[in-house]
Amino acid sequence: MVIGIVSTGVYLPDEYMTGKQIAEMAGIPTHIVEEKMGIKKKHVPGPNDHTCEMGILAAKQAIERAGIDPLEIDVVIYIGEEHKEYPLWTAGIKLQEAVGALNAWAFDVALRCGTTVMALKVAKSLMMADPTVKTVLLAGGYRNVDFIDYQNPRTRFMFNLGAGGGAILLKKDHNENVLLETELITDGSFSEDVVVVSGGTKHPITKEAIEQRLNKLDVLDPEGMKQRLEQKSMVNFIKVIRESVRKSGLKEEDISYLAMLHMKKSAHEYVLRELGLSDDQSIYLEEYGHIGQIDQILSLELALKEGKVKDSDLVVFVSAGIGYAWGAAAIKWGKVS
Repeated sequence: MVIGIVSTGVYLPDEYMTGKQIAEMAGIPTHIVEEKMGIKKKHVPGPNDHTCEMGILAAKQAIERAGIDPLEIDVVIYIGEEHKEYPLWTAGIKLQEAVGALNAWAFDVALRCGTTVMALKVAKSLMMADPTVKTVLLAGGYRNVDFIDYQNPRTRFMFNLGAGGGAILLKKDHNENVLLETELITDGSFSEDVVVVSGGTKHPITKEAIEQRLNKLDVLDPEGMKQRLEQKSMVNFIKVIRESVRKSGLKEEDISYLAMLHMKKSAHEYVLRELGLSDDQSIYLEEYGHIGQIDQILSLELALKEGKVKDSDLVVFVSAGIGYAWGAAAIKWGKVS
């Protein structure tokens, strides 16, 4: 049995911030933002760019590209963020109704910026286990840029957060763009390093909390996190890539294209060098910023448009997310005999 990607969809808001604007807001030199952080511009939400709504727009695009009737979809998995139109709300059910997938059932999953990779594994497992599930839609939106305080130097590594939506349509026995194996690592020793302090049960939202900007993302132990992350982050990042490929019965040198999340330029280049890949075998998202778990879908679409991915190529999605989580999924692109 094979599970293949039928189509993808991406929605990007019209509004954006430039690296220069970020630099001015943060009080740091523009060249640091543009060259070291790798942000020339990033998409930010407009007045109607709500989280689930951006996922709906991306999902409709994927369905249209696939040329299928939405009634064929058996399951909808929401891969957007917990920060959405309403608290305590299952966005997948709204998305299901909005795209016309009235015969499906829906649920939400979350692993921060690792959600898309994790959801691919969940979807494939579900499709293999349940003979009635033949077509699955993964879709969601992201706008965690709302939680960025540009005056907080502890969160500079998250100044790249932006907004957008993405979708992937999977089908059983689709012998094209075959989803191979996925590898995931989570490490709970980082689980409370990056949080929005106020708004949960520990620290309910109050007027005073908002005045103290406790409703924004913060790093509670920046030095401790840096030291611990330096020992593990890149090691685990490379490990999940290699393991997803190995479990797929392939070799590291078979990788043709790496769909990576946006991170600082030096880290992006390090990963490519470590795997023996050239700059042309990935796309650095300096014109888009970091749209969380949507990055891999965006990177793939850009690569297809630029001719960087062709039939028989091995594509690897790779992600890392606060929590901390690392994940990679291998995909054999094109028709598989």
